[in-house]
Amino acid sequence: MNILITGVAGFIGYHLAKSCIKDGHNIIGIDNINDYYDQKLKFARLKKLGINSSFSSEFNKEVISNKYNNWLKFYRTSIEDKETLEYIFKSNKVDVVCNLAAQVGVRYSLINPGQYIQSNVVGFVNICEMCKQFGIKKFIYASSSSVYGDATTIPFSEDNFLNKPISLYAATKLSNELIAYTYSHLYKFETIGLRFFTVYGPWGRPDMALFLFTKAILENETINVFNNGELYRDFTYIDDIIEGLKKTVYNQLTKKNKSRVYNIGRGKKIKLLNFISLLEDELSIKANKNFQPKQPGDVYQTYACCKKLNDDYGYLPNTDIKKGVKKFINWYKKFYEII
Repeated sequence: MNILITGVAGFIGYHLAKSCIKDGHNIIGIDNINDYYDQKLKFARLKKLGINSSFSSEFNKEVISNKYNNWLKFYRTSIEDKETLEYIFKSNKVDVVCNLAAQVGVRYSLINPGQYIQSNVVGFVNICEMCKQFGIKKFIYASSSSVYGDATTIPFSEDNFLNKPISLYAATKLSNELIAYTYSHLYKFETIGLRFFTVYGPWGRPDMALFLFTKAILENETINVFNNGELYRDFTYIDDIIEGLKKTVYNQLTKKNKSRVYNIGRGKKIKLLNFISLLEDELSIKANKNFQPKQPGDVYQTYACCKKLNDDYGYLPNTDIKKGVKKFINWYKKFYEII
């Protein structure tokens, strides 16, 4: 199978590409390697896939990895660049599209809203247009638990009526779901949106809590604890996410509904203060905490009901939070050469 993955140098994109290649599939990868967070980490992920960083200043260049028997063909470009996307789709046989490229982060959307519209709306429509133009039968894309806003009915269900996102990031993700439905309805290709719930693990994003807290604690710096620690998150380990994601890529459902959205989480919530305590125990270091009020755009809790994904694809996450945090810390110390 030839799988096109946008955001392939990102956290989830990297892990998906690596796992699919291991399963014997070919990957066409796209990423603009922007500087929202440390580009060195993105290049390091690509290097693990067999793509070196000699092309770092060159956009739209095709690079093929020879590290594996199966191949990864990489293009450095943005999904906002419709002309280059058209060239890529025209030059490659694509069976499935996984759109994981996006401008992420709730708080950054307060600072640079235009980037969210360009990447998450304009870029998303461009990918939908490519699926329509080139007859792609299955389009899988990243949504987010943020679409639930401050919903009080828990656990969060896909059947919830959603029309009150509390951040621009969430609004763009909710718009993706509506746009995908429209394209599926009009052009009869399958669209699957996955609402990711606080993904963590090795090679994770530096802007997320586990990465930020680990770095600060090891460097004896203060961590900001928002809403005085009264926040709850459904932390989901990357391996569970990838197994669930691959099930949607590989398996074909016979359902009449060609546009579907699923929660993909652990199905358990943990209090932020308890999460920090767990991290302190694993590091054997006490954190210096700076308690702060709730930030604009932050949700109080996330908690996924994953019954639909389990019913349709057999999704069963099984990584315990303590085990997952330990794996992340081991990776972090090795990557940053901390003894």
